[in-house]
Amino acid sequence: MSDENLQPVFQIQRVYLKDLSLEQPNSPAIFLEQQAPGIEVSVDVGSEKLADGIFESTVTVTVTAKIGDKVAFLVEGKQAGIFEARNIPEDQLEPLLGIGCPNIVYPYLRSNVADAITRAGFPPIHLSEINFEAFYAQRLQIAAEQAKLAADGANTQAPTTIQ
Repeated sequence: MSDENLQPVFQIQRVYLKDLSLEQPNSPAIFLEQQAPGIEVSVDVGSEKLADGIFESTVTVTVTAKIGDKVAFLVEGKQAGIFEARNIPEDQLEPLLGIGCPNIVYPYLRSNVADAITRAGFPPIHLSEINFEAFYAQRLQIAAEQAKLAADGANTQAPTTIQ
């Protein structure tokens, strides 16, 4: 094999909106409310191998706006990208899929979510930037803690009492 065939390759194949939903369960009455809504945002990332060297990376955002206990709107969007990643060392592939790819996909999602909210008749919500490196590290830490708890639970036996 020549050295050309072993060079790392990373390319964007496609970025697309995989899913977008909007709910306004209390419209039109919610538009008459004078109070500003409280906003909750949750984010998740994922990746999946589609073929040899081809991966899909997704970022999902859920934005919920409430006035009191009434939901003004709920928007959930999932933006995805298909990426070619070949000859990437195994220890670098997962961070690439968990940090690099979401950094590419997320700006598209931010725009789509803001557009959906505006088209629904509400002022746009501009989602803040996300440090996907810190997000990735946090997910690794949680997974390590869960693995440790599972291992401790398997190794823990009921205490024996000697009299």
